[in-house]
Amino acid sequence: MGHVLDAVLEIFAWVGIGGGLVLALLALMLRIADGTWVPVHVVIDDSANGRVARWFDDGGVGEAVLTPHLVRELGDKDEADLYARRGSRDRVRLVRTAPGVRFTALIALALGGLGIIALVASWVLLFARG
Repeated sequence: MGHVLDAVLEIFAWVGIGGGLVLALLALMLRIADGTWVPVHVVIDDSANGRVARWFDDGGVGEAVLTPHLVRELGDKDEADLYARRGSRDRVRLVRTAPGVRFTALIALALGGLGIIALVASWVLLFARG
């Protein structure tokens, strides 16, 4: 029975640490591709295109037509604190980091943690039998 447990812990260690590293690298690439989002205070107004958020930043004035999701989340507010993509004058969202980036990073941490726990358990069993 001890050899089976050793094999299972070894597999969990390799898959956990290896998969965690691969997903951490993927999360880093996704984060870089997502760009930099800075907090902005927007004024929300109605226009012919729908609800529009306008804000001032270092480079001038930004204006973004709100998505249906943002319209639902913000309701009838006239002002809000959102995040605008640096270098773009027409993109805003509710959170700084994209949900896909956060999800990938959390899965990478979970897999890495599983791998480390399996590795430590394997060492404990190795020295306990010795």
